[in-house]
Amino acid sequence: MAGLLWKADGSITLVKGSKNTFVDAGSPNDRAFIIGALELHGLTPADIAYVVCTHGHSDHVGNLNLFPGATFIVSVDISIGDSYIWHDFSMGAYEIDKGVEVIATPGHTGSDVSVKVNTEDYGVVVIAGDLFEMAEDLDDPNLWQAVSENQEVQAASRNYVLDIADHIVPGHGPKFEVPSWAKQ
Repeated sequence: MAGLLWKADGSITLVKGSKNTFVDAGSPNDRAFIIGALELHGLTPADIAYVVCTHGHSDHVGNLNLFPGATFIVSVDISIGDSYIWHDFSMGAYEIDKGVEVIATPGHTGSDVSVKVNTEDYGVVVIAGDLFEMAEDLDDPNLWQAVSENQEVQAASRNYVLDIADHIVPGHGPKFEVPSWAKQ
């Protein structure tokens, strides 16, 4: 059986604060882009305290080696140097910083996470990885269902995020405002 071929440029997000956080480290081809984007913000990879990968697909974890001093959260695994901690997200969120926490949002894979950020300008922003592929998947569920490991679980996670978020950064597209009709 032949596989399908497509281009997947994942969203890469910087959350600036007292603990700078980088969400989804792109594919290996994004290395120069990441370094250049950090420089535009007056930062280097050494200035990043946390790197969160919403799930383990290669278009979201391809540049972890750029941040050797960071604490990594990849799904439910948390690593600091060579020490690993398992966080039970069923017991609650993992707080990174004031107003920044990692929440469980399974479905696309069995252990997806998202980053919830309380902002002054945009309200609650959820950086959701592939829980939402793009804004268009609100109107066309086939866009996310075709790549979901568990559609029922993902639908529940999507509904939760739609209820708490004012804006969403999807896995493969620009940030979008949650339409009022999407809230339950």
